[in-house]
Amino acid sequence: MQPVDFTTLTAACSELRAQWLPARLEQVYQRDRFTVSLALRTMKGRGWIDLSWHPVAARICVGDPPPRIPDTFTFSEQLRHQLSGLALVSIAPVSSWERVIDLQFAKRPGEPALWHLYAEIMGKYSNVILTAQDNLVVTCAHQVSAKQSTVRPIQTGQPYEMPPSLTDAVPSLSESQNRWQSRISLVPGQLKGNLLKNYRGMSKALVLSMIRSANLDPEQSTDSLNPDEWQQLFQRWLYWLQCLENSKFQPSFTPEGYTVIDWPAPDAKEAEPGNESNSSVPSSSSSVQEILNSYYTGEINQEVFAQLRHQLTQKLNNVLAKLRLKANTFKERLQQSADADTHKSQADLLMANLQHWEPGMKSISLPDFETEKPVIIALNPEKNAVQNAQALYKKHQKLKRARIAVEPLLAAVQEEIDYLEQVEVALSVLETYRHTQDLQTLAEIREELIQQKYLDVPDYRSTDKNAAIEFHRYQTPSGFELLIGRNNRQNDQLTFRTANDYDLWFHTLEIPGSHALLRLKPGTVAEETDLQFAADMTAYYSRARHSEQVPVVYTEPKYVYKPKGAKPGMVVYKQERIVWGRPQQAPA
Repeated sequence: MQPVDFTTLTAACSELRAQWLPARLEQVYQRDRFTVSLALRTMKGRGWIDLSWHPVAARICVGDPPPRIPDTFTFSEQLRHQLSGLALVSIAPVSSWERVIDLQFAKRPGEPALWHLYAEIMGKYSNVILTAQDNLVVTCAHQVSAKQSTVRPIQTGQPYEMPPSLTDAVPSLSESQNRWQSRISLVPGQLKGNLLKNYRGMSKALVLSMIRSANLDPEQSTDSLNPDEWQQLFQRWLYWLQCLENSKFQPSFTPEGYTVIDWPAPDAKEAEPGNESNSSVPSSSSSVQEILNSYYTGEINQEVFAQLRHQLTQKLNNVLAKLRLKANTFKERLQQSADADTHKSQADLLMANLQHWEPGMKSISLPDFETEKPVIIALNPEKNAVQNAQALYKKHQKLKRARIAVEPLLAAVQEEIDYLEQVEVALSVLETYRHTQDLQTLAEIREELIQQKYLDVPDYRSTDKNAAIEFHRYQTPSGFELLIGRNNRQNDQLTFRTANDYDLWFHTLEIPGSHALLRLKPGTVAEETDLQFAADMTAYYSRARHSEQVPVVYTEPKYVYKPKGAKPGMVVYKQERIVWGRPQQAPA
């Protein structure tokens, strides 16, 4: 993940100053343990600014409105208590070439600042710290004790100290090319490494984009550059410094991440920021705020998605393994119970042939009542014939009682397995993160498992019920809409709240999968191609998605019922018809 460097932070703050100063702070909300959002209102409108101290995604930018769930974090509560209703009057760097921003709050614009909110955007050392006018720390995102850091502890009630000063050279427009070149090439080495470690404000992403815009190889040695190449690179260096000085930034996405500098073409003679005709990077109409919010939201969501999916998959696998073992045990006991009638018939046969028993017999062969074939009955030599028959009768009663007890237990376990396999299918469809709805779908699955007591989360907070997730939507060959549920919650919503009397409901036959709904208007009839399309898609969103052909049932929604006490997504249906779905034919 590309970190926010000095150039990006400068560009972001330049935009924020232009658009959000002055502004009144209306609300403070902490999204997670690394991000707090400030609701600001200006004469032009209202918006949210995110301050993040994430170890690899620390940033300050305009963000999306937070979810409608309670905020239980202490840090945001302290900020809310101290800053609510005050005016944000300044967003300023505390020192040149430092990635520390001072957000100053006063009663009203033009008055002295009462509070300073320092946003330290410094990778794994990032932090957000609130101080009063006396420069004492009132609260911070995370405290650093003297044991953790002897260089710079951060404790409430202690004076706020700036991060240790940088020792690298300060970039300057007044520096000559000879001086700049000699500093970079003093110790021969890789071009990107020497440029990165000799000046302040450098980052890997900035150095790579700067070198590549000059049509050079970042891996090549500084000894291999000719005078023209040094000149070309120096022009990029000056262009970068001019962009910083004039606050001229052009953000856009790149294959590796993003950039806020619109570099001139390799053959450009002049390094003038804003000269679009010399741009080698496609310009973007997006603002720095939009680029940062989109990039880091996507990257963090992707990480959270992978972690959450792994957690849920492991939990499901463990629970299903235990349930299947329990089901197999019950099935074995039922198999034993199947021999109950055999014990009774042997006992009857022995009682009818008492005269053939002799003391000390370990087994006896008697003709069957119906087939007259010999039946060998094992006997206890210490018991007589009647006692052996009574023992067989007792075993028959015991196995019969076991069957009565085990059958409902097996049914309950099998019902639980069917439900969890349905959840497992919803997870299997979500193989990779593509958009925010994928993460929301996982969050709903997690919430469902918590509510069903399969996950124990002590600090569990319910997700936003108003943040509806769109169903999977497709269009059939005749133009009808096909809706498919993403998880059990959506399956229930689709089947029992969205469906009307004219629609058709689809599901794979006795195979876990999503519910599908073919939307039909009054008076319209689905063609064979529409039914086949719906069956193909239903089969694709099922456990049998890798099969060649899958039986899919369809019926009218009024014939689909939810049994009393059934788990989410579990239904029964009647008056169904079958069409064979071909999941391999489903559109990507």
